Amino acid sequence: MSDLKSLILEYGQRARQAARWLARLGTEQKNAALRSMADQMVARAEKILEANRADLEKAGGEGLSGALLERLALNPKRVRAMADGVRQVALLEDPVGKVIAEWTRPNGLRISKVRVPIGVIGIIYESRPNVTSDAAVLCTKTGNATILRGGSESIHSNLAIAEALQAGAAEAGLPADSVLLIPSTDREAVKHMAEMDKYIDLIVPRGGPALIETVMTYARMPVIKHYHGVCITYVDNEADLEMAVEVVLNAKTQRPGVCNALETVLVHRGIADAFFAKAAGRLEEKKVEVRGDETVRELLARTRYPYLRAVTEEDWTREYLDYIMAAKVVESAAEAVEHIERYGSHHSDCILTANEATAEEFLKAVDSATVYWNASTRFTDGAEFGFGAEIGISTDKLHARGPMALEELTTYKYLIRGTGQIKG
Repeated sequence: MSDLKSLILEYGQRARQAARWLARLGTEQKNAALRSMADQMVARAEKILEANRADLEKAGGEGLSGALLERLALNPKRVRAMADGVRQVALLEDPVGKVIAEWTRPNGLRISKVRVPIGVIGIIYESRPNVTSDAAVLCTKTGNATILRGGSESIHSNLAIAEALQAGAAEAGLPADSVLLIPSTDREAVKHMAEMDKYIDLIVPRGGPALIETVMTYARMPVIKHYHGVCITYVDNEADLEMAVEVVLNAKTQRPGVCNALETVLVHRGIADAFFAKAAGRLEEKKVEVRGDETVRELLARTRYPYLRAVTEEDWTREYLDYIMAAKVVESAAEAVEHIERYGSHHSDCILTANEATAEEFLKAVDSATVYWNASTRFTDGAEFGFGAEIGISTDKLHARGPMALEELTTYKYLIRGTGQIKG
Protein backbone atom coordinates (compact mmCIF):
# COMPACT_ATOMS: atom_id res chain seq x y z
CA MET A 1 0.00 0.00 0.00
CA SER A 2 1.41 3.41 -0.99
CA ASP A 3 2.17 6.03 1.63
CA LEU A 4 -0.51 8.31 0.17
CA LYS A 5 -3.17 5.60 0.21
CA SER A 6 -2.23 4.75 3.80
CA LEU A 7 -2.51 8.42 4.78
CA ILE A 8 -5.96 8.80 3.23
CA LEU A 9 -7.12 5.55 4.83
CA GLU A 10 -5.95 6.88 8.19
CA TYR A 11 -7.81 10.15 7.55
CA GLY A 12 -10.96 8.17 6.79
CA GLN A 13 -10.70 6.22 10.04
CA ARG A 14 -10.08 9.38 12.06
CA ALA A 15 -12.94 11.24 10.36
CA ARG A 16 -15.33 8.34 11.01
CA GLN A 17 -14.55 8.47 14.74
CA ALA A 18 -15.00 12.25 14.76
CA ALA A 19 -18.32 11.96 12.91
CA ARG A 20 -19.75 9.63 15.54
CA TRP A 21 -18.90 12.21 18.19
CA LEU A 22 -20.13 15.20 16.18
CA ALA A 23 -23.52 13.58 15.53
CA ARG A 24 -24.32 13.78 19.25
CA LEU A 25 -23.49 17.46 19.66
CA GLY A 26 -26.16 20.00 20.49
CA THR A 27 -26.72 23.12 18.43
CA GLU A 28 -25.09 25.51 20.89
CA GLN A 29 -21.94 23.39 21.09
CA LYS A 30 -21.63 23.47 17.30
CA ASN A 31 -22.32 27.20 17.14
CA ALA A 32 -19.68 27.89 19.79
CA ALA A 33 -17.20 25.93 17.69
CA LEU A 34 -18.09 27.94 14.60
CA ARG A 35 -17.57 31.22 16.43
CA SER A 36 -14.19 29.97 17.63
CA MET A 37 -13.28 28.97 14.07
CA ALA A 38 -14.12 32.48 12.85
CA ASP A 39 -12.00 34.04 15.60
CA GLN A 40 -9.04 31.87 14.64
CA MET A 41 -9.35 32.86 10.98
CA VAL A 42 -9.16 36.53 11.95
CA ALA A 43 -6.29 35.92 14.36
CA ARG A 44 -4.34 34.02 11.68
CA ALA A 45 -5.26 36.33 8.79
CA GLU A 46 -1.70 37.38 8.02
CA LYS A 47 -0.54 33.77 7.94
CA ILE A 48 -3.40 32.92 5.57
CA LEU A 49 -2.54 35.88 3.32
CA GLU A 50 1.15 34.95 3.30
CA ALA A 51 0.24 31.44 2.18
CA ASN A 52 -2.05 32.87 -0.49
CA ARG A 53 0.75 35.06 -1.83
CA ALA A 54 2.85 31.93 -2.31
CA ASP A 55 0.00 30.32 -4.26
CA LEU A 56 -0.49 33.41 -6.41
CA GLU A 57 3.20 33.66 -7.22
CA LYS A 58 3.29 30.01 -8.31
CA ALA A 59 0.03 30.30 -10.28
CA GLY A 60 1.23 33.45 -12.05
CA GLY A 61 4.33 31.64 -13.18
CA GLU A 62 2.20 28.85 -14.60
CA GLY A 63 0.23 31.22 -16.81
CA LEU A 64 -3.22 31.09 -15.17
CA SER A 65 -5.68 33.57 -16.68
CA GLY A 66 -6.45 36.82 -14.93
CA ALA A 67 -9.95 35.62 -14.08
CA LEU A 68 -8.63 32.44 -12.43
CA LEU A 69 -5.97 34.39 -10.53
CA GLU A 70 -8.72 36.70 -9.25
CA ARG A 71 -10.67 33.64 -8.17
CA LEU A 72 -7.66 32.37 -6.24
CA ALA A 73 -6.64 35.66 -4.64
CA LEU A 74 -7.35 36.56 -1.02
CA ASN A 75 -7.02 39.93 0.68
CA PRO A 76 -7.83 41.18 4.19
CA LYS A 77 -11.41 41.98 3.15
CA ARG A 78 -11.98 38.47 1.76
CA VAL A 79 -10.53 36.82 4.86
CA ARG A 80 -12.84 38.92 7.05
CA ALA A 81 -15.73 38.00 4.76
CA MET A 82 -14.91 34.31 5.20
CA ALA A 83 -14.87 34.75 8.97
CA ASP A 84 -18.15 36.68 8.85
CA GLY A 85 -19.61 33.88 6.76
CA VAL A 86 -18.69 31.38 9.47
CA ARG A 87 -20.43 33.51 12.09
CA GLN A 88 -23.47 33.80 9.82
CA VAL A 89 -23.72 30.00 9.63
CA ALA A 90 -23.67 29.91 13.45
CA LEU A 91 -26.80 32.09 13.42
CA LEU A 92 -28.73 29.86 11.04
CA GLU A 93 -31.30 27.31 12.13
CA ASP A 94 -29.82 23.88 12.77
CA PRO A 95 -31.61 21.28 10.61
CA VAL A 96 -30.28 18.32 12.64
CA GLY A 97 -32.98 16.87 14.86
CA LYS A 98 -35.78 18.56 12.94
CA VAL A 99 -38.88 16.38 12.75
CA ILE A 100 -39.89 16.15 9.10
CA ALA A 101 -43.06 14.19 9.84
CA GLU A 102 -44.57 12.10 12.63
CA TRP A 103 -47.60 9.90 12.96
CA THR A 104 -49.13 7.16 15.09
CA ARG A 105 -50.11 3.78 13.70
CA PRO A 106 -53.33 1.98 14.72
CA ASN A 107 -51.26 -0.37 16.90
CA GLY A 108 -49.94 2.58 18.91
CA LEU A 109 -46.45 2.79 17.37
CA ARG A 110 -45.30 6.43 17.18
CA ILE A 111 -43.11 7.01 14.09
CA SER A 112 -40.96 10.10 13.54
CA LYS A 113 -38.92 11.00 10.46
CA VAL A 114 -35.98 13.07 11.73
CA ARG A 115 -33.06 14.88 10.07
CA VAL A 116 -29.61 13.54 11.00
CA PRO A 117 -26.03 14.13 9.77
CA ILE A 118 -24.83 12.19 6.74
CA GLY A 119 -21.56 11.21 8.47
CA VAL A 120 -18.25 11.79 6.68
CA ILE A 121 -18.30 14.02 3.60
CA GLY A 122 -15.42 14.24 1.15
CA ILE A 123 -15.02 17.52 -0.74
CA ILE A 124 -12.72 17.60 -3.78
CA TYR A 125 -12.29 21.06 -5.28
CA GLU A 126 -10.08 23.35 -7.33
CA SER A 127 -8.91 26.98 -7.25
CA ARG A 128 -11.03 28.82 -4.71
CA PRO A 129 -9.60 28.68 -1.17
CA ASN A 130 -12.83 30.00 0.38
CA VAL A 131 -14.34 26.57 -0.38
CA THR A 132 -12.13 25.20 2.41
CA SER A 133 -13.92 27.40 4.91
CA ASP A 134 -17.43 27.10 3.46
CA ALA A 135 -17.32 23.31 3.26
CA ALA A 136 -15.82 22.79 6.70
CA VAL A 137 -18.20 25.07 8.59
CA LEU A 138 -21.36 23.80 6.89
CA CYS A 139 -20.32 20.24 7.69
CA THR A 140 -19.56 21.19 11.30
CA LYS A 141 -22.94 22.89 11.70
CA THR A 142 -24.69 19.75 10.49
CA GLY A 143 -22.62 17.38 12.64
CA ASN A 144 -20.63 15.91 9.75
CA ALA A 145 -16.90 15.29 9.67
CA THR A 146 -15.22 16.39 6.46
CA ILE A 147 -12.16 15.38 4.46
CA LEU A 148 -11.03 18.12 2.09
CA ARG A 149 -8.79 17.78 -0.95
CA GLY A 150 -8.06 21.06 -2.73
CA GLY A 151 -6.18 21.79 -5.94
CA SER A 152 -2.46 22.35 -6.32
CA GLU A 153 -2.93 26.02 -7.20
CA SER A 154 -4.31 26.81 -3.72
CA ILE A 155 -2.57 24.25 -1.50
CA HIS A 156 -0.76 26.74 0.76
CA SER A 157 -3.93 28.82 1.27
CA ASN A 158 -6.02 25.73 1.95
CA LEU A 159 -3.58 24.39 4.54
CA ALA A 160 -3.44 27.74 6.37
CA ILE A 161 -7.24 28.07 6.42
CA ALA A 162 -7.68 24.46 7.55
CA GLU A 163 -5.19 24.95 10.37
CA ALA A 164 -7.16 27.97 11.60
CA LEU A 165 -10.43 26.04 11.47
CA GLN A 166 -8.92 23.03 13.24
CA ALA A 167 -7.49 25.27 15.97
CA GLY A 168 -10.87 26.94 16.48
CA ALA A 169 -12.69 23.61 16.64
CA ALA A 170 -10.20 22.18 19.14
CA GLU A 171 -10.42 25.31 21.27
CA ALA A 172 -14.18 24.76 21.51
CA GLY A 173 -13.75 21.13 22.48
CA LEU A 174 -14.51 19.45 19.16
CA PRO A 175 -12.45 16.48 17.94
CA ALA A 176 -9.31 17.63 16.11
CA ASP A 177 -10.29 15.33 13.25
CA SER A 178 -13.63 17.04 12.58
CA VAL A 179 -11.96 18.86 9.68
CA LEU A 180 -9.15 17.15 7.80
CA LEU A 181 -7.34 18.46 4.73
CA ILE A 182 -5.20 16.14 2.64
CA PRO A 183 -1.79 17.82 2.34
CA SER A 184 -0.98 16.16 -1.01
CA THR A 185 -2.05 17.42 -4.43
CA ASP A 186 -1.18 14.11 -6.08
CA ARG A 187 -4.06 13.15 -8.39
CA GLU A 188 -3.99 9.64 -6.94
CA ALA A 189 -5.50 11.14 -3.78
CA VAL A 190 -8.79 11.64 -5.65
CA LYS A 191 -8.91 7.98 -6.66
CA HIS A 192 -8.10 6.78 -3.14
CA MET A 193 -10.82 8.97 -1.62
CA ALA A 194 -13.38 7.81 -4.18
CA GLU A 195 -12.70 4.17 -3.35
CA MET A 196 -12.96 4.62 0.42
CA ASP A 197 -16.68 3.91 0.84
CA LYS A 198 -16.08 2.24 4.20
CA TYR A 199 -15.34 5.64 5.72
CA ILE A 200 -16.68 8.34 3.36
CA ASP A 201 -20.47 8.51 2.96
CA LEU A 202 -20.70 11.17 0.25
CA ILE A 203 -18.30 12.92 -2.13
CA VAL A 204 -18.88 16.38 -3.60
CA PRO A 205 -16.48 17.20 -6.46
CA ARG A 206 -16.14 20.84 -7.52
CA GLY A 207 -14.04 21.42 -10.61
CA GLY A 208 -13.52 20.79 -14.29
CA PRO A 209 -14.73 17.87 -16.40
CA ALA A 210 -11.53 15.85 -15.86
CA LEU A 211 -11.91 15.96 -12.08
CA ILE A 212 -15.62 15.13 -12.21
CA GLU A 213 -15.06 12.21 -14.58
CA THR A 214 -12.29 10.81 -12.38
CA VAL A 215 -14.49 10.89 -9.29
CA MET A 216 -17.45 9.37 -11.13
CA THR A 217 -15.26 6.58 -12.53
CA TYR A 218 -13.90 5.44 -9.18
CA ALA A 219 -16.56 6.45 -6.65
CA ARG A 220 -18.06 3.66 -4.57
CA MET A 221 -20.29 6.03 -2.63
CA PRO A 222 -22.93 8.60 -3.71
CA VAL A 223 -21.58 11.62 -5.59
CA ILE A 224 -23.23 15.04 -5.89
CA LYS A 225 -21.58 16.96 -8.71
CA HIS A 226 -20.76 20.65 -8.62
CA TYR A 227 -20.32 20.57 -12.39
CA HIS A 228 -19.46 23.26 -14.90
CA GLY A 229 -21.79 26.20 -15.30
CA VAL A 230 -22.71 26.98 -18.90
CA CYS A 231 -25.13 29.69 -17.81
CA ILE A 232 -27.33 31.12 -20.56
CA THR A 233 -29.44 34.29 -20.63
CA TYR A 234 -32.21 34.87 -23.17
CA VAL A 235 -33.14 38.47 -24.03
CA ASP A 236 -36.75 38.44 -25.21
CA ASN A 237 -38.17 40.91 -27.74
CA GLU A 238 -40.31 42.35 -24.91
CA ALA A 239 -37.36 42.92 -22.58
CA ASP A 240 -36.62 46.32 -21.09
CA LEU A 241 -33.51 47.23 -23.10
CA GLU A 242 -31.74 49.19 -20.37
CA MET A 243 -32.30 46.43 -17.83
CA ALA A 244 -31.28 43.71 -20.28
CA VAL A 245 -27.91 45.31 -20.95
CA GLU A 246 -27.24 45.83 -17.24
CA VAL A 247 -28.17 42.27 -16.31
CA VAL A 248 -26.14 40.70 -19.10
CA LEU A 249 -23.10 42.85 -18.28
CA ASN A 250 -23.36 41.99 -14.61
CA ALA A 251 -23.76 38.28 -15.25
CA LYS A 252 -20.79 38.20 -17.62
CA THR A 253 -18.29 40.69 -16.16
CA GLN A 254 -18.94 41.21 -12.45
CA ARG A 255 -16.82 38.13 -11.69
CA PRO A 256 -16.32 36.01 -14.80
CA GLY A 257 -14.23 33.26 -13.18
CA VAL A 258 -17.09 31.69 -11.22
CA CYS A 259 -19.59 28.99 -12.12
CA ASN A 260 -22.68 31.24 -12.08
CA ALA A 261 -21.25 33.76 -14.56
CA LEU A 262 -23.01 34.04 -17.91
CA GLU A 263 -21.34 32.21 -20.81
CA THR A 264 -23.92 32.57 -23.61
CA VAL A 265 -26.46 35.25 -24.47
CA LEU A 266 -29.41 34.51 -26.78
CA VAL A 267 -31.19 37.56 -28.19
CA HIS A 268 -34.56 37.67 -29.94
CA ARG A 269 -34.26 38.93 -33.50
CA GLY A 270 -36.83 41.67 -32.83
CA ILE A 271 -34.57 43.39 -30.29
CA ALA A 272 -31.12 42.20 -31.41
CA ASP A 273 -30.07 45.32 -33.36
CA ALA A 274 -30.93 47.66 -30.49
CA PHE A 275 -29.49 45.36 -27.83
CA PHE A 276 -26.07 44.89 -29.42
CA ALA A 277 -25.85 48.56 -30.40
CA LYS A 278 -26.40 49.50 -26.77
CA ALA A 279 -24.27 46.74 -25.24
CA ALA A 280 -21.26 47.05 -27.55
CA GLY A 281 -19.59 49.97 -25.79
CA ARG A 282 -20.06 48.45 -22.35
CA LEU A 283 -18.69 45.08 -23.47
CA GLU A 284 -15.75 46.78 -25.16
CA GLU A 285 -14.85 48.57 -21.92
CA LYS A 286 -14.40 45.16 -20.29
CA LYS A 287 -12.63 43.75 -23.39
CA VAL A 288 -15.15 40.93 -23.66
CA GLU A 289 -14.47 38.68 -26.62
CA VAL A 290 -17.80 37.95 -28.31
CA ARG A 291 -18.02 34.68 -30.23
CA GLY A 292 -21.09 35.30 -32.32
CA ASP A 293 -23.18 33.66 -34.98
CA GLU A 294 -23.37 35.35 -38.39
CA THR A 295 -26.13 37.79 -37.40
CA VAL A 296 -24.41 38.83 -34.19
CA ARG A 297 -21.18 39.46 -36.07
CA GLU A 298 -22.99 41.60 -38.63
CA LEU A 299 -24.66 43.68 -35.91
CA LEU A 300 -21.50 44.18 -33.87
CA ALA A 301 -19.41 44.92 -36.96
CA ARG A 302 -21.56 48.03 -37.46
CA THR A 303 -20.27 49.31 -34.12
CA ARG A 304 -16.66 48.47 -35.09
CA TYR A 305 -16.49 46.07 -32.16
CA PRO A 306 -12.82 44.99 -31.85
CA TYR A 307 -13.15 41.71 -29.91
CA LEU A 308 -15.23 39.65 -32.29
CA ARG A 309 -14.87 36.17 -33.75
CA ALA A 310 -17.02 33.45 -35.24
CA VAL A 311 -18.63 31.01 -32.83
CA THR A 312 -17.99 27.28 -33.21
CA GLU A 313 -20.20 24.35 -32.26
CA GLU A 314 -17.90 23.60 -29.32
CA ASP A 315 -18.21 27.18 -28.03
CA TRP A 316 -21.86 26.69 -27.11
CA THR A 317 -20.94 24.11 -24.44
CA ARG A 318 -17.81 25.84 -23.16
CA GLU A 319 -17.47 27.25 -19.64
CA TYR A 320 -15.10 30.12 -20.35
CA LEU A 321 -14.59 31.48 -16.81
CA ASP A 322 -13.12 34.52 -18.54
CA TYR A 323 -14.08 37.68 -20.45
CA ILE A 324 -15.46 35.62 -23.35
CA MET A 325 -19.13 35.27 -24.30
CA ALA A 326 -20.93 33.27 -26.97
CA ALA A 327 -23.86 35.05 -28.62
CA LYS A 328 -26.70 34.04 -30.93
CA VAL A 329 -29.82 35.61 -32.40
CA VAL A 330 -32.95 33.45 -32.05
CA GLU A 331 -36.47 33.70 -33.42
CA SER A 332 -38.44 32.95 -30.26
CA ALA A 333 -38.40 32.02 -26.59
CA ALA A 334 -39.10 28.44 -27.64
CA GLU A 335 -35.91 28.38 -29.72
CA ALA A 336 -34.01 29.76 -26.73
CA VAL A 337 -35.36 26.96 -24.54
CA GLU A 338 -34.30 24.38 -27.12
CA HIS A 339 -30.79 25.86 -27.22
CA ILE A 340 -30.54 25.74 -23.43
CA GLU A 341 -31.69 22.12 -23.36
CA ARG A 342 -29.18 21.12 -26.04
CA TYR A 343 -26.11 23.07 -24.93
CA GLY A 344 -26.65 24.16 -21.32
CA SER A 345 -25.37 22.47 -18.17
CA HIS A 346 -28.61 22.74 -16.13
CA HIS A 347 -26.93 25.16 -13.72
CA SER A 348 -28.39 28.69 -13.98
CA ASP A 349 -30.37 30.13 -16.87
CA CYS A 350 -32.35 33.34 -17.29
CA ILE A 351 -35.04 35.11 -19.30
CA LEU A 352 -35.24 38.90 -19.57
CA THR A 353 -38.73 40.03 -20.56
CA ALA A 354 -41.62 42.24 -19.51
CA ASN A 355 -44.11 39.59 -20.64
CA GLU A 356 -45.22 37.59 -17.60
CA ALA A 357 -46.78 34.77 -19.63
CA THR A 358 -43.58 34.29 -21.65
CA ALA A 359 -41.53 34.37 -18.47
CA GLU A 360 -43.67 31.82 -16.64
CA GLU A 361 -43.57 29.45 -19.62
CA PHE A 362 -39.76 29.77 -19.69
CA LEU A 363 -39.52 29.13 -15.93
CA LYS A 364 -41.50 25.92 -16.36
CA ALA A 365 -39.81 24.75 -19.54
CA VAL A 366 -36.13 25.18 -18.61
CA ASP A 367 -34.88 22.16 -16.67
CA SER A 368 -32.07 23.74 -14.65
CA ALA A 369 -31.22 23.92 -10.96
CA THR A 370 -31.97 27.65 -10.89
CA VAL A 371 -34.03 29.56 -13.46
CA TYR A 372 -34.30 33.37 -13.36
CA TRP A 373 -36.69 35.99 -14.62
CA ASN A 374 -35.19 39.48 -14.88
CA ALA A 375 -32.20 38.90 -12.60
CA SER A 376 -28.52 38.08 -12.98
CA THR A 377 -27.42 34.45 -12.74
CA ARG A 378 -24.72 35.68 -10.36
CA PHE A 379 -27.26 35.23 -7.55
CA THR A 380 -26.93 31.44 -7.66
CA ASP A 381 -25.07 31.29 -4.39
CA GLY A 382 -25.79 29.96 -0.93
CA ALA A 383 -25.28 33.31 0.78
CA GLU A 384 -27.46 35.14 -1.78
CA PHE A 385 -30.22 32.58 -1.24
CA GLY A 386 -30.08 33.20 2.52
CA PHE A 387 -28.34 29.90 3.30
CA GLY A 388 -25.25 31.53 4.84
CA ALA A 389 -22.78 29.65 2.66
CA GLU A 390 -22.75 26.67 0.34
CA ILE A 391 -20.82 23.50 -0.24
CA GLY A 392 -21.42 23.69 -3.97
CA ILE A 393 -24.03 24.16 -6.67
CA SER A 394 -25.48 20.78 -7.54
CA THR A 395 -26.48 20.20 -11.15
CA ASP A 396 -27.81 16.77 -10.19
CA LYS A 397 -31.45 16.11 -9.30
CA LEU A 398 -30.97 13.78 -6.33
CA HIS A 399 -30.71 14.31 -3.45
CA ALA A 400 -29.69 17.95 -3.73
CA ARG A 401 -30.14 20.51 -6.51
CA GLY A 402 -28.85 24.07 -6.75
CA PRO A 403 -26.97 25.67 -3.84
CA MET A 404 -26.15 22.97 -1.30
CA ALA A 405 -26.32 24.26 2.22
CA LEU A 406 -27.28 22.92 5.64
CA GLU A 407 -30.39 20.93 4.84
CA GLU A 408 -28.67 19.25 1.86
CA LEU A 409 -25.94 17.99 4.21
CA THR A 410 -28.39 15.93 6.20
CA THR A 411 -30.25 12.71 5.62
CA TYR A 412 -33.01 11.28 7.79
CA LYS A 413 -33.86 8.28 9.85
CA TYR A 414 -37.05 6.90 11.36
CA LEU A 415 -37.47 6.76 15.12
CA ILE A 416 -40.15 4.33 16.29
CA ARG A 417 -41.41 4.47 19.86
CA GLY A 418 -43.52 1.68 21.20
CA THR A 419 -45.01 0.23 24.38
CA GLY A 420 -44.20 -3.43 23.79
CA GLN A 421 -45.93 -4.01 20.45
CA ILE A 422 -45.15 -7.29 18.68
CA LYS A 423 -46.13 -8.37 15.20
CA GLY A 424 -48.73 -11.06 15.01
